[in-house]
Order: sequence, then structure tokens, then C-alpha cells
Amino acid sequence: MQEEEKPKTDYMENDLLKKKDQFYAGTITWHEIADGQATFWCDNGVILQVSFLTNKLVRFRFATDGAFEKDFSYAIDPAFVPDTVDIRCEEEKNVFVISSELLVVRITKSELRLTILDHKGLVICEDEKGFHWEENAEYGGNIVMSTKRVHKGEEFYGLGDKSCSLTLKGKRFQIWGADTYGYGNESDPLYKNIPFYTGLHSGVSYGIFFDNSFRSFFDFGHERKKVSSFFAQGGEMNYYFIHGPEQMEVAEGFARLTGRPDMPPLWALGYHQCKWSYADEKTVNEITSTFRKLKIPCDAIYLDIDYMDGFRCFTWNEENFPDRRGMIKALEAQGFKT
Repeated sequence: MQEEEKPKTDYMENDLLKKKDQFYAGTITWHEIADGQATFWCDNGVILQVSFLTNKLVRFRFATDGAFEKDFSYAIDPAFVPDTVDIRCEEEKNVFVISSELLVVRITKSELRLTILDHKGLVICEDEKGFHWEENAEYGGNIVMSTKRVHKGEEFYGLGDKSCSLTLKGKRFQIWGADTYGYGNESDPLYKNIPFYTGLHSGVSYGIFFDNSFRSFFDFGHERKKVSSFFAQGGEMNYYFIHGPEQMEVAEGFARLTGRPDMPPLWALGYHQCKWSYADEKTVNEITSTFRKLKIPCDAIYLDIDYMDGFRCFTWNEENFPDRRGMIKALEAQGFKT
């Protein structure tokens, strides 16, 4: 008897695009403009909110069933306060055009395809098929997706830990934290996964932050050379566009949105000794005393998993570390953070 085929979890872009139950936005039937935000309702229940949070930062948020769920994010800094941005909305034959001081967003009346231009008329980022989705047969909810055109000479950077060349063009990645000991070139996914990338073409840089905590995928012309895409196995199609034009300005915009790091203490900038692993107090003390004897600067030492009881977090192996309080106090006296 033939086994029933299981639903796929590692979707490729064309797996979605070829399906008959693929859904796209319908035709705009109503829109409102207020307080730097434009909202568009379609005849098939899709809603698009376009929010100008600053003159260079725009949020795009889609709903598929006539209403948005509660607005929540793990990533956005609670201290982030949007600017007051004056926008204009003009209706043309097939598109709505929303303009701020620095950016122009064109939205097709059918399927809500987006084109973002700067005030000089340069197309910075442009939808190919735009936002679309399909039911997630394995987990419920929807797989949400956005596809965009790759410009001539465009390069892509970002996403956190990626063991490949600096540019991501021609590659495909997952955003899914993984403990990947002994990883090699092109291993994916890895430990640190950030659904934010920058694009660079025509001397202009921009960033896209896909604020979705479900398992996500980013394709930078891997499956189709002239198309990039990002999609997730659930949640909303909710992303932020950050205009440069310089790459540093994109990074600053992302930091303002998600939160700037605290100033680190001075010792954190020094040399830190770490390896897998120090089996007992005696070994730790030998290491630290040797640093001081040889006058090698060192501000911190790390204990890896061997200090634990059975590799369980928040525990100590009392046989190998019988006087851990005394050990840490002694290390502090020598100038070591533990």
C-alpha cells in the first residue's frame, strides 16, 4: 500500500506559484488616508496598510480575511516613536500614488503590486507578483509570500549568520535558529537569524525587515535569476522598507526601529578566553593564573557545558566545581569576569 505523501515544510518559491489554490489580492474598492497612513480594502477581503513612520521608513502590512489581528512584534523597540509625516495620495487610472517628502509608493488597483521610488524617480524596489499566499496544509494558517524584481547589478547583504560570501545574490536561506556544531561553507541555517537584508543597486541602498517570527525563507535570485522573494510558514505579511540612500543610513534606520544596543562595559571590549570546555575548577584556575603569569591581557573567561550537572542549564557539577562561589570571587579579584 502506497504511503500518503506528507506536506512539504521546505517550500520552494515555484512550489507555491504553481499551485491552483494560490491567492492574490483582489481589486481595490475603498481607501482611507489619515495620520501618515493609507489603508486599502479589496473586493476579496485583502487589506493593505501603508504607514510612513518617517520620511525614509515605510511599513507594509497585509490582511487576508477582512481584518488585521492584534498588532504585536517581538522586534520593534517599545521606545520607537514615529515621526509626523505628511503624505499625499493621488488616484490614477490603474494605480494609487502615495508620496512623502523623499519617497513615492505606487500601488496597482488590482493585486496591490508595489513600486517604491525616490524623489528623483529612481525605482528602488519593485514587486514582481507582489503579495500572495496559500493555506498551510501542515500547520494551519497561511504561507505568506512577497516576490520582487532583481535590478541589474543588484547585490544583497544581511540575514545574520551565513557561512558564505558577503553577497547573498544567487542564494537561498532559511531563518530558523539551529545549533549547527561543526558547520561548513554554505551551511544553513545557523545560530543567529535576522530577517533583515539590504539591497544595493544604482548607487542606492535600501533595507527590508520582514517582521514575522514563523519559519521563513529568503531567495535572492536562486530559483529565478531576476526575482527575489521572502515568505513564512505562518503569520502576517508585515515588512518595513528602509531607504538609504547610503548603507549606513539603512543600518541607522533599522537600529532606530528595533532598538540601539546599550553601551558595553569597558571589560567587554577586552580579550575573552573561551573554548569547549573546561572540565573542572583546577583547569580553570590553571588557565587564568597562566594568563597573569605571562602577563597576557585577559578580561573574561567562559565556562562551557562541562560545568553543568548532566548538561542541564542553571545547574552545577558539584564534584568538579565544589567551590564555584569561591572560584568566581577569586577570579574577580584577579580581574576576570566569569
